[in-house]
Amino acid sequence: MLYHLLYPLHETYKFFNVFRYITFRTVVAALTSLLISLVVGPYLIRWLMQYHVGQRIRKLGPQNHQKKAGTPTMGGVLILLSLFVSIILWADLTNRYVWLVLLATLGFGLIGFLDDYLKLIRNRSEGLRPKQKFFFQVLLALVIGLVLILYPEDSITTSLPLPFFKKAMPDLGWFYLPFAMLVIVGTSNAVNLTDGLDGLAIGPVMISSMVYAVIVYATGNVKFAGYLQIPYVKGVGELTLVCFGMVGASLGFLWFNTYPASVFMGDIGSLALGGALGTVAVISKHEILLVLIGGIFVIEAMSVILQVASFKLFGKRLFRMAPIHHHYELKGWAEPKIIVRFWIISIILALMALGTLKLR
Repeated sequence: MLYHLLYPLHETYKFFNVFRYITFRTVVAALTSLLISLVVGPYLIRWLMQYHVGQRIRKLGPQNHQKKAGTPTMGGVLILLSLFVSIILWADLTNRYVWLVLLATLGFGLIGFLDDYLKLIRNRSEGLRPKQKFFFQVLLALVIGLVLILYPEDSITTSLPLPFFKKAMPDLGWFYLPFAMLVIVGTSNAVNLTDGLDGLAIGPVMISSMVYAVIVYATGNVKFAGYLQIPYVKGVGELTLVCFGMVGASLGFLWFNTYPASVFMGDIGSLALGGALGTVAVISKHEILLVLIGGIFVIEAMSVILQVASFKLFGKRLFRMAPIHHHYELKGWAEPKIIVRFWIISIILALMALGTLKLR
């Protein structure tokens, strides 16, 4: 909104020409979302405590988590509020990719809100049934995928670029639709599974968002895309601002979510952030690279899948508890050690992912 109000003034005052640059608006958007998070956070936490919006702890989980019962949850509202205000203020609102990511964020956030709300009113650790949650997620991902396929901006919409290969870009046609849905829904649930310790999920989310900020900026710049030999997607550079808006909002939330957490994001935050990351990956044509960028999320999700498969097939568990961060808790690792080490792994994977942009 401010972009559309201020940039036209550059014809009279040259200073306002700075608003045409994505890099400038990206910095301002990140600082805006960060500031909103830090300012609104204490008020939101007090409101959640006042209305007893507290975390329900599963009895089957690690026993040391019982002390976290009652900690305010649904703090993801803070992330969404900060992100949306920042984007509405500083983004080019004529860019359809911005609205698609906001749709994904809001849609998955609403699913998470409904799940969190049902947990509260039922006074249980379970909200929506898994099938219900999955249905809504698939439906939302279907809408996003159909928009991209039916209203393409260029000829590579259904193509799938492969990391490390310059010209390997198979066109999946309509098979791209279920693939895109898998990326979006899978990422949303993987981030949700990772959100089990104080600050564990929000750290890799910030790191992944920063990596994708670099990717979408390069992908949306015809010169950079040509130099790196990656697909050029017109208009996708505006998502740089969205990615750094997520970084700022997440960083502000981490101020209150760091160990020991004063607030949890809840499903409203984890599902929304995962859905946003998956959508950015699909739009930027770097879907497969998400496996590396969001490696921590993949590891967490795979640990659950392998645990369930092993128990059903062989009657044995591979891990003491899944997701895998609980396995290390039960091995005696301190919670902060698990969190920081997972962050370190996430940073290493992010650097490797950035390296693939040139290694082709």
